[in-house]
Amino acid sequence: MHQKIAIITGSSSGIGKAFLELVAGDKGEYFKTPFDEIWAVARRRDALEEIAASVNGVKVVPVAADLSDNSGIKIIEDKLKAEEPVVGLLINSAGMGIKGTVMEKTAEALDNTIRINCSALSQMIRITVPYMKPLDNTKAKIINIASSAGFLPQPGFACYAASKSYVISFSRAMGCELKSSGIDVMAVCPGPVATDFQRRATEGKQADFTDWRKNFVIDPVSLSKKSLKASLKGRRMLVYPFSQKLLHLASKIVPISWILAFESKSL
Repeated sequence: MHQKIAIITGSSSGIGKAFLELVAGDKGEYFKTPFDEIWAVARRRDALEEIAASVNGVKVVPVAADLSDNSGIKIIEDKLKAEEPVVGLLINSAGMGIKGTVMEKTAEALDNTIRINCSALSQMIRITVPYMKPLDNTKAKIINIASSAGFLPQPGFACYAASKSYVISFSRAMGCELKSSGIDVMAVCPGPVATDFQRRATEGKQADFTDWRKNFVIDPVSLSKKSLKASLKGRRMLVYPFSQKLLHLASKIVPISWILAFESKSL
């Protein structure tokens, strides 16, 4: 009998870890049929094994894979081919971004941002969809973590914002392409989240948000709960919290030149 599984990338910390713990402890709040396993994907095997040992409920299977490299995708693809599970949930939470102007960043930093945020997310969907099926009349779900940064170009964070625009657009298109297959696709667009992202994005210079964004920081667990519930309802996009809904609206009605002028002041 085929194992019923969920796959969560970027699950060693932050939003991905919050998703992992919620799905592992689910008692029917999000999915009527419990998963047999959750494949936790991230680069660091030691961190994954530590989390797997601490999580109660569903068996967590650590899958150490660097998604910035094609070999990481192949590890997951080969495991899918070997085990042929039924995938009821795919959460693409792995992501990265380095703050600073494009000319300040290395070619490797720019390339890795695009590889992880865009290419790896796309490839994860491509290799996983053949194994995705509805479970007990609940459609299979794909949740892609985008960002409200994807609504607008962001000087000083240009590559990251553009990559998240890709995630939003790609998710919308995949939602249409996969509709007839019984698979729902949702993009999640949060504002600042209280994770280790800021420290990594500033290369260790800042652990917390220090500008106007510090007033809008949200908890990763709250975001993950909202995302799972929205996905269960068949939503195609979740913009969270309310402050980001206002930003989304502003991106549609305020001239881009005005917004760029405001953002350029922080460079």
